Amino acid sequence: MSEYFVIGLDIGSATAKAVLVDNEGKVCAYAVRPTGGRLVQSAEDVKREVLSQVGVTEELVKTIITTGYGRDIVQNKTKSLTEITCHAKGAYITNPGIRFVIDIGGQDSKAILLEPDGQVGRFEMNDKCAAGTGRFLEVMARTLGIHLDEMGDMSVRSEKCSKISSTCTVFAESEVISLLAQGEEIPSVVSGLCRAIAERVYGLASRVGITAPIMMTGGVAKNKGVVNWLSKTLKQELIVPEEPQIIGALGASMIGLEWVRKNNQTMNKITQNI
Repeated sequence: MSEYFVIGLDIGSATAKAVLVDNEGKVCAYAVRPTGGRLVQSAEDVKREVLSQVGVTEELVKTIITTGYGRDIVQNKTKSLTEITCHAKGAYITNPGIRFVIDIGGQDSKAILLEPDGQVGRFEMNDKCAAGTGRFLEVMARTLGIHLDEMGDMSVRSEKCSKISSTCTVFAESEVISLLAQGEEIPSVVSGLCRAIAERVYGLASRVGITAPIMMTGGVAKNKGVVNWLSKTLKQELIVPEEPQIIGALGASMIGLEWVRKNNQTMNKITQNI
């Protein structure tokens, strides 16, 4: 069969991610864009971006698999899948030895136990509030008057760690303001926030059954402070992929490729029997 492509789209509350793979399973392009509250447009923009990176027309795309918060609003999609399924697949494709995935996105956290063959064993999600998520860190960064991207390095460099009692965004914001008024240094407060997230995620992961090796995915995996504290809390080194934000989209694209191949095999058998 002639060359074709598959797109995986992970449309989150904060960012839209796309991965383009060819019929051999090679990742040809990927892109990450902020949604800015415009989920439909962001999905279309990030899809066009990966196509333009390699000069591929949409006619050569055999299937589009969507996942994430906005998976159902994507136009011209072939199929929508859960984030659990796609993150598990993406992590396993990236490293087949992975047995546990911790994904912290813009508005939820996930802990996923993988079977040796990459299938989902058990999972837990925190999707009821923004506690311990990327949104939590965004609010805290604004409260502290610093840039979100500064928080990771600031936490790692800090020699002190403030005690943050709550990961509820509203209560933690009041707590941070109170700590600053008491003379706590911003790096110490940031370290405390990262530690609070790690402790909350630890509770989530413990309910699933923590099993090494562990991979961390999602935008918060780019925060060195959270990764550092989570590693200490779990007493395990975490594997962070080069582009942790695209793991869900990668999983979606690979599942889409498997789906296309299976359909092609079925059609070939039907043709041979005619």
